[in-house]
Amino acid sequence: MVSNERELSKALRQGKIPSSAIPEASSPYTVLVRYGELALKSPGIRNWYEKVLMQNIASMLDLRQITYSGIRREWGRIFIEGAEKQAAKAAADVFGVVSASAALEAAPNLESSAALCAKLAPFLIKEGEAFAIRARRSGNHSFSSVELGKACGDAVWLALEAQKIAPSVSLTNPDREIFVEMRQDKAYVYSETILGVGGLPLGTQGSMVVLMSGGIDSPVAAWLMMKRGVRIIPVYCNTSPYAEESARKRAFDCIRQLQTWAPGHPFTIYEISHGSSLRTFIERCARKNTCLLCKRMMYREAFEVMNKEKASGIVTGSSLGQVASQTAANMYAEIYRLAIPIYHPLIAFDKNEIVNLARRIGTFEISTRIAGSCTAVPEHPEVKANYDLIVEEEKKLNIEGMVREALAGIKIHKL
Repeated sequence: MVSNERELSKALRQGKIPSSAIPEASSPYTVLVRYGELALKSPGIRNWYEKVLMQNIASMLDLRQITYSGIRREWGRIFIEGAEKQAAKAAADVFGVVSASAALEAAPNLESSAALCAKLAPFLIKEGEAFAIRARRSGNHSFSSVELGKACGDAVWLALEAQKIAPSVSLTNPDREIFVEMRQDKAYVYSETILGVGGLPLGTQGSMVVLMSGGIDSPVAAWLMMKRGVRIIPVYCNTSPYAEESARKRAFDCIRQLQTWAPGHPFTIYEISHGSSLRTFIERCARKNTCLLCKRMMYREAFEVMNKEKASGIVTGSSLGQVASQTAANMYAEIYRLAIPIYHPLIAFDKNEIVNLARRIGTFEISTRIAGSCTAVPEHPEVKANYDLIVEEEKKLNIEGMVREALAGIKIHKL
């Protein structure tokens, strides 16, 4: 369809499609934005969610420097008016959007809709290609969706014959589809629907702290919580001298990539010095328990950030059984006697699923940069931790003092 769409865009620019087929806005498209879960909410909540979604769409368009004249909503739809065609892709990347289509407008009657379909058809449908009209309507009209589809299909057929293109129709397996959405005051004609990321509008579910390592998993976990409407507060526990500076840079670059999914919601990043705690674990506790003790300390540090930010939980990239420290026994030991709300959105994901998501959201190439390994990891880490023995290990330490020391050197970064 790429060549067809390019020809259509060229035709619009060159005026080959009459001005009557083009909206009066400075750019020719109106983008239809569809949402899913929002429609299931109570009227008051739905109204709020829609307003947040519109704000987030506007922020995404501004971030990508896409021109448009306005954003409005009707029941079940949000409309980006006077927009460039790429506004549909930008809207599809906003959390809460199920799909988006760049459409041309027509008057809400059979004649205008059919005429617009006829004008567009030669730019969309090539010789030997079968087409189908997909028509739907809402509001009060004197005709049915079937009648609308038939009128537009007949007009397209005649337009193709006039261009010496032998028309062919296939409702089950067409090469090209023309969609007509008739609403009360306008009709919209389009040829492509871009699938969105779905979920809930970012900012509707409060905020949570995310433990960011810069590996493949934690950015994906953060993105999934953002998809559920959660604003994230990245926390990076800097394990220097047991990790290289490249590991820190990788983590911050992942955070920057995640920020491109959250325009209008700038991140506040907390960097906590964690190396001193690691050194204490290595010196005073059984070596095999270093990773478990490390994770429990990270939870405590993140919990302090959570309270400061009035957030609702802590998010990790843990996936059950993926590495030695993420066995069921170890994950129980990590949280034993810690009254902290912890979320593991990747808990049942396998590695391929996580990698595929990382590629989709743009963090995979960053996360797979060579950055060295944490040198504090023991040669033979505990994989079947006895949860109460970890508590006994911590009795050798001044846990509260270690937390205070770590937080005393905290650094706050703004993107």
